[in-house]
Formats: sequence, structure tokens, C-alpha cells
Amino acid sequence: MVMVSALIGLLLVGGAHAAPRVRDFNWQEKQIGAEDTAFILTFSRPMDTASVEQNLKITPPLPVPGKVSWAGRRMSYTMMTPVPYGQEFRVEVQGGRDRFGGQQSTLQPFVGRFRTRDRSFVYIGVEGEEAGRLILFNFKDQSKKILTPPDLTVMEFKSYPLGDRLLFAAVERRPDPVGITEQKLYSVTTGIYTDPPRNLDGSQSFDPPVKEPAGKVELILDNRDYQNLKFDLSADGRIVVVQRASRTEPADFGPWILRAGKVAEPLRGEPGGDFLITPDSDALAIAQGQGLAILPLEPDAKPLEFLPKFGIVLSFARDGSQAAMVKFNPDRTRSLFLVTNQGIEKELLRTQGSIKRAIFDPTKQFLYCILTELKIDGELYREDPYLAVVDLKTGKETPLVKMPNQWDVQLSLSPDGVGLLFDQTLSQPAEAATSGEVIQSGRAISTSRLWFLPIDPTNPKAKPRLESLPLPGLQPRWLP
Repeated sequence: MVMVSALIGLLLVGGAHAAPRVRDFNWQEKQIGAEDTAFILTFSRPMDTASVEQNLKITPPLPVPGKVSWAGRRMSYTMMTPVPYGQEFRVEVQGGRDRFGGQQSTLQPFVGRFRTRDRSFVYIGVEGEEAGRLILFNFKDQSKKILTPPDLTVMEFKSYPLGDRLLFAAVERRPDPVGITEQKLYSVTTGIYTDPPRNLDGSQSFDPPVKEPAGKVELILDNRDYQNLKFDLSADGRIVVVQRASRTEPADFGPWILRAGKVAEPLRGEPGGDFLITPDSDALAIAQGQGLAILPLEPDAKPLEFLPKFGIVLSFARDGSQAAMVKFNPDRTRSLFLVTNQGIEKELLRTQGSIKRAIFDPTKQFLYCILTELKIDGELYREDPYLAVVDLKTGKETPLVKMPNQWDVQLSLSPDGVGLLFDQTLSQPAEAATSGEVIQSGRAISTSRLWFLPIDPTNPKAKPRLESLPLPGLQPRWLP
């Protein structure tokens, strides 16, 4: 007992001699995306927080510095904006101190590394052997890869959350044009493999990524008994909602839910129109009657909420806290509204033209929109689309790019918020289509070009130089 007491006394007088260290860095050698908003450093001992924060260094520097918070031995660094894609980063801590050890207990030097996903997007080709096929383009090495086979014409597509697969609707290629009512749902691998960080509890928000070569196609939903129309993919990649119509019963029309590994089943109730799955992957915002219904993603479930004022939901913010919705006014004008989960409904703008697209920027401070300007020449009416950014605080609209003579413009904002993609199509009625031309929304696409608009995240209202991409295609969509 005397010896043990003496040893305890020596430890109390001399203190622990092992220097504190970083025990865990949850982003170490991981590949992160826009959904990853904070990293965690776990220390072996309680630390002097100010000394650690002063000696924390991220290389290259982030466009906007993050925010630090502490919980015991864990330090959390939260990003204020998404980390730029296509880069590698170093996280260093040199010179932090133990909270109780004084100047002599200095943190062992720490260097951690992580990288962001490549800046890539997918589009539908329109010329030659690429016509009607999904094509992956990587900005890092300027590479292009055809993903889908030549016997399928792709009509619409969406990406799974890790970019390893795409969900797409396609029709079989035939000599005569085939419409949307004959499309089936498929998935295809992109050849991209990401190693995302896990949550603090060890779980993952998404299904494990697929590590397979590009171009592996799998049938997801056939069209034998039902026509497959519009579809949406949940943010977690585990649910597909499809608008379907029976081939034998005209009244049998409405959304169906398809969960991974299960058979599709109808979401019975009042049929609806346009819809979007909410960002939490738990509900469906669907146009019904004279308003918007929020439906649980369960068969025969009653609506969670009904918004009679609005006719269309254009998009949600990534965290689901805000939505952009359209109200159709009695005077034949349309209003763009910001609707929050706190019950706030704010009119941003009112127009005689149309409100076609709206996308939240990652900071939820701006909304990028495709609007149209109504022009009347005698008895002729024409709507000229243009791209604009709307300040969500002030409601001020700033036009960015005019898009004359465009019947339908697809818009996609990069996950890190540094660039917009859109297409410029040359089309004609589907009846005039020749073999090999892509049919979209009842029109034959004879050619289409893609445009890239760089954005300064610190000043989204600035008018940068528009860049034409040497890629004939349509429906460009950034991978997450």
C-alpha cells in the first residue's frame, strides 16, 4: 500500500508525460460532398480550446471560414459554404495545448487529409452515336464517357446521392419516334466510386456506394400494365415515386412508390399533377385540385398538410427548411413565393410571364430562376426566357442571361455553388423527326448546345462571362 501510494504521489506531482494528440479525424482520407458540412477532431485529452483554434490551418484556404464548436474532447468545424469540388485539402494543428498541462504539454503535430468529389455532370447526347444516350463529362481531366447502350433513347434522368448510379427513363429505339408513354425505368452505373465519411454514430446516410464499371444497366420498372410518366428520386436514393397510368382502366392514374428491393405499390388517394419528394425523403409535395398537398410516402395515408394558395412547388432548399412555390393569381399573373417550415410565406416577385425553374443556392440566400418575359405584338404572344438571380432577403431580381427563342430550358446548379449549366435547343414538332433524333416533351431535338456560367459564391449577382461547352447535348445535370 505504501508503494502504491508513493507511485500515485509521483504521478500527481510529475503529471502525465505523454503529449496530447489527435485521436481521430472523421474525414481522414475520405471523399466528401456538399452534404458533408462538418468534420470532427477528437483529442486524447481535454484541450485549451483557444490554442487549438489559433493553430488550426486548412490548406488551400476555404472561400468562407467555418465555425468552430466544442463538446468535451471533440472539436467540430462546420462549413459555412460547401467545400469546392475537385480539390485536395490538408487540415493541420501545430502547437495546441492540454487544458491542464500548461506550456509543457503541447499537442503532437497533426496533419489530416481529405478530398472533394470531382466536378462532373451528365447530359443526354443529341448527335451521331451519342444521340439519346447518357454521357458523363469530368471537368478535371476533360474526359467524356457514354453510359447507356445505343438501343435505348433516354428521356429523363436523375442521380443517386453518391453519383455512382443514375436512374433514367428510356424508350427502345425504333425507326418511328416513340413517345413518353412507352418508357421504362432503368439504372446505370457511372464508374464513379466515392468513400464518404460516416456519421458520428458509425451509420451512413446513404446506401453503400456501388463499385462497378460504368455502363451496367438494370431494369427497375417495366411498362407492361402501366405507362410510366413523371418520376422523382428521393434525396437518400432509397425511394422512387412514379406517376403511372393503367393501360386498361383510364381512371387508374396516380403516383406509385417503389422502394429498394420491393414491388411498386400505388399511393392511393386523389390523383395529382406535378410533384417532388421532400428533402427528408419522407413525404411528397404534389399538386392536387386548387393547391398543393404534402403526402406521407405510405399507401392510403392522409395528407400531412394542404396549401391551397399554391399550384406548383419548384424546388426545396437542401435541408428542407425552405421551398420555392408558384401562385396563380386571378389577374392571370404568377407569383414566386418563398415558403418556410416556420409558416412564413413571402412573395418574391410577380410576373405576366412564366416561372419555369428555381434553384436555391447552397447558402439559402439566393434563388436562381428561369423566368419568361411576355411580349405582345398585336394578336401574337411570345415568351422570351431569361436567367435571373433573386435575393431572398430583399426580393430583388437581377437578370443574368437572356435566352431568346427557347421553348424549354433545363438548369442545374453545381453542388458547391460555383457554376450553372443550361442547354440551348433547336427543335421541331415530333412528326417532323428523322431517324435518330431525340424526342423530348413532344418535340424533336435536332441539335442542342450546353452553356456554363461561372458563379462567384461571394457575389452571386455578379454577371460573369458565359462559356459555351463543345458538347452537343441537353438536360445537363451536375452529379452530387
